[in-house]
Amino acid sequence: MGKNYDQDFSILSTGVKLVGKLTSDGNLRVDGDFDGELIINGNLTLGDKSTSNGLIRASNITCGGTVTGIIEASEKLILESSAKVEGDISSKILIINEGASFKGRSNLQKEAQENTQSNE
Repeated sequence: MGKNYDQDFSILSTGVKLVGKLTSDGNLRVDGDFDGELIINGNLTLGDKSTSNGLIRASNITCGGTVTGIIEASEKLILESSAKVEGDISSKILIINEGASFKGRSNLQKEAQENTQSNE
């Protein structure tokens, strides 16, 4: 029987700065600074004081901090009112709350997948 990662939750606290590549099969909350690649097979929360530069990939992403780079959510991306995002984003569901800042390109994958399936 394999390990169930649904309940696993890791935290990068305020004051922590990580540079490099971080992967996780569980959920992650980032309140510190991250430069590099975040590859999370679970859910990712970027706190309102967090800063991230690079590639961010997870199933569901809630962003309240500052991000420069690429955000890829395989399911849902939520930009909270405190979010400041500069770069390209992609997801099936995109929610941008009032007050959030977004500069870049967005790609809603659900629409593209439906078009591809109907052409087959």
